[in-house]
Amino acid sequence: MLNYDTVAAHYDATRGGVPRAEAAAAAVLGLIPSSARTLLDIGCGTGLVTERIALARPGLGVFGTDFSYGMAQVARQRIGAVALADARRLPLPDAAVDAVGAVWLLHLLRGEGDVRAVVSEAARVLRPGGVFVTTVDKDAAHDVGSDIDEAFAPHLDADPSDSADLIVRYGSEAGLDVVGEAHFRGHGQGQSPLSAAQKVREGYFASRLNLPGTAAERLATVLTSLPEPDRPRADPRYRLLALCARD
Repeated sequence: MLNYDTVAAHYDATRGGVPRAEAAAAAVLGLIPSSARTLLDIGCGTGLVTERIALARPGLGVFGTDFSYGMAQVARQRIGAVALADARRLPLPDAAVDAVGAVWLLHLLRGEGDVRAVVSEAARVLRPGGVFVTTVDKDAAHDVGSDIDEAFAPHLDADPSDSADLIVRYGSEAGLDVVGEAHFRGHGQGQSPLSAAQKVREGYFASRLNLPGTAAERLATVLTSLPEPDRPRADPRYRLLALCARD
């Protein structure tokens, strides 16, 4: 599993940078009512998306939390109001905010009950009528019909923790109902076989691929043998769901 403390300083450069962050922020804001005055971004990472949300809607008070000290330190330089916190136990009272965002977070949570706990916490801190916006089916967004996808296929985890069906069910249990969805492009995240091979070796795909023993090295070898190994394949297209807290 990726160590987010050690990669924080150069994380954005490996994840599409500002163009991807702006696309994500615009899609999130498209699902947040104009009447919202506060937004908590959980698992905010380096705060690049969080900062873009704040810049795009000046009247919205935006703050974040992250479990990684390294990520939170970078985020604080961008948005200031960032707390080091576990998304399963948010340091906020009930009904404290108008919106909660979770972009590229739930797919990483593999512990028993973790995703349900995060959805439940998001619902707890939302005011009635507030909106929880989260990416779902994150890993599936990378399936663009490429030869890299074909190489990955035998190793895919058949039970993603952020499947839309799961999130809808957990949301309903917590008093949240689906009210909308959006899609956005992961600018600059189209993988080349060589970049995919490097990331397989570094453990970047731990939430997506089941690679026990020497399987990671074998997959990396397959990837490096693909045609045009330096050419990036198509960018992913991510999906967001918006769930509203019942009155």
